[in-house]
Amino acid sequence: MRLPRMITVTLAGAAVLLPVAACSSEEPAPGQAPEAATVAPSEEPTEEVNAHPFTGEPYDKLKPVLAVKIENTAAGKPQLGLKSADIVYIEQVEAGLTRLMAIFSSKVPAKVGPVRSARISDLHLTPQFGKPAFAYSGVQTKMLPFVAEASLYDVGDTRNPGAYFRQPGRFAPYNLFATTKKLFSAAPKASKAKDIGFTFGDAPAEGGVDKKSYTVKWPAARFTFAWSEAKKQWLIWQDGKKDMAAEGGQLGAPTIVVQYTKTERSEFHDKNQSYTPLVHTVGKGSAIVLRDGKAYKAKWERESEETGTTFTTMSGEPMNFAPGQVWVALASRKPVIP
Repeated sequence: MRLPRMITVTLAGAAVLLPVAACSSEEPAPGQAPEAATVAPSEEPTEEVNAHPFTGEPYDKLKPVLAVKIENTAAGKPQLGLKSADIVYIEQVEAGLTRLMAIFSSKVPAKVGPVRSARISDLHLTPQFGKPAFAYSGVQTKMLPFVAEASLYDVGDTRNPGAYFRQPGRFAPYNLFATTKKLFSAAPKASKAKDIGFTFGDAPAEGGVDKKSYTVKWPAARFTFAWSEAKKQWLIWQDGKKDMAAEGGQLGAPTIVVQYTKTERSEFHDKNQSYTPLVHTVGKGSAIVLRDGKAYKAKWERESEETGTTFTTMSGEPMNFAPGQVWVALASRKPVIP
């Protein structure tokens, strides 16, 4: 059963209970937020505040969704805008490298980038968001019909060149950035954020193993997530170096999901005949969920491309995430270079 996405707020001058509980002997462990905080019986009126389906944090109004393909090799760093993303997916691409797809809705930065080209796996992820705006810089000619038929609004640099600009101090192709306001203007009917299967709240009472760090490998890329008790986040390293943000500081998130998927060769390849991997995100499989300095074994299931992905504990209960940004590493237990 899906847990309700509600946070109770007491009015008439009483203290407001938001995702971080007040200090008391019953305070949850650091980083754990009660899904539905309660107060002692009172005749004072209460108001239920919704939690955002992508982050579990309070929101006033659901907004349209923007998906952006972002470079993550050393040549394209530091990236701009990732700190504001609700969700960040790590996907394998050619030659065993990875690329990111960032999902924005509750918080939208003014600019984002470097923006890079789309892949076939992106088109299998976007339908769960309805019909989001999708920003990217180019695609293989053979893939153009697939993009045209996909469940998205194409706001790529070819169709919407006015939304993109070259960032001084960087070199092509790693200097293409986009203005999000112009991206949204080109997709006025983009779907608003909705339930995609995530649940937020207290961590499972059992099953977690203390972890200082967790490393995920692809054939030519390596991510390490290290828990920071001070920041209540898993700070991110890529290929042995701190993953820094252009806005300042190291990238990190309260929840990291390592989703183990089947990855195989697609029909698409680059000019060097390096085939594009196809990451299968529909189906079921195993996962590791990192939150609050612990690693939890979990299961994932996605019935169709139009539905989201649900995560459960090994016993079948909802695998709650900690409120805040979520990174999803689409990995494979037996990575291949197609």
